[in-house]
Amino acid sequence: MATQKEVKNRIASVKNVGKITRAMEMVAAARLRRAEERILALRPYAGQLRKMTRQVASAAGAEARGVPVLEERTDVKRVGVLLVTGDRGLAGSFNSQILREGLRYGAKLRTEGKEVSYSAVGRRGASSMRFRGEELAGEFAGFTDRPEFANAREIAEGLTADYVDGKLDRVEIVYNRFVSPLTQYVRRQVLLPIQQAEVFGEGAEEEEAETAEESGDLAEAHLKALWVYEPDPDELLAILIPEYANLTVFRALLESTASEHGARMTAMRNAAENAQTMIGNLTLEMNRVRQAEITQEILEVVGGAEGLS
Repeated sequence: MATQKEVKNRIASVKNVGKITRAMEMVAAARLRRAEERILALRPYAGQLRKMTRQVASAAGAEARGVPVLEERTDVKRVGVLLVTGDRGLAGSFNSQILREGLRYGAKLRTEGKEVSYSAVGRRGASSMRFRGEELAGEFAGFTDRPEFANAREIAEGLTADYVDGKLDRVEIVYNRFVSPLTQYVRRQVLLPIQQAEVFGEGAEEEEAETAEESGDLAEAHLKALWVYEPDPDELLAILIPEYANLTVFRALLESTASEHGARMTAMRNAAENAQTMIGNLTLEMNRVRQAEITQEILEVVGGAEGLS
């Protein structure tokens, strides 16, 4: 059985850990609020850019096929997978679930006879993929706490260039979609070819909500309106598509950042609560040790008295 001093030292250590985890929880909560504000500020711009791209593509018609980034490969042989993780740990299963999904999807592609080219955002993802023997085509780190649009542009331009040059036939992003501080889920999203991305697909949830709120007369007026494009629709589309790819990556980075802060806040709260539970258990143990020591001392006194008598 541990001595009373040893139990006291353990209680002091657990209290210090509890203070650290509580402080980390508060820091994560503050960063989460800022990340949520950035996501909310981005959504209107993303929705309008998506609508504009669809309108320009419709106006370009057959001429849009001449845009290199719109070239859709019929025989997909090499797939690029971008894993969006964090630079730090202590965030529960935030990083591990991205890695599991990325490796699972890569194994599935390889069984279909396709090559997989991994890229990783965040030190955790890059180090874990190297540990598993996976070669990375690109590594991006040092900004996951507060990503900027320039970071997204660097990532998207590299992936777009590989697609246009024929090094990749499809590009997908795996990241954590933020729902609430308690809920984040892994999402796999097509970035290229653009025909399979959200811009020409079903669209994001917020766009559907905005469309539902629009009146029928307003929607009909938009359809009947005569749009004049300068430059021509095909030239404008060549500008909008890369911009939409940059925005898609930026949104994934923001969603991942909010998810990381939410996961870390939840993990640190659980750790602080566990520390309080452990302190209570150690306090009971210390009381038992103290009581045992007192009982032992009484027995020794009684034994000594009986020996003298």
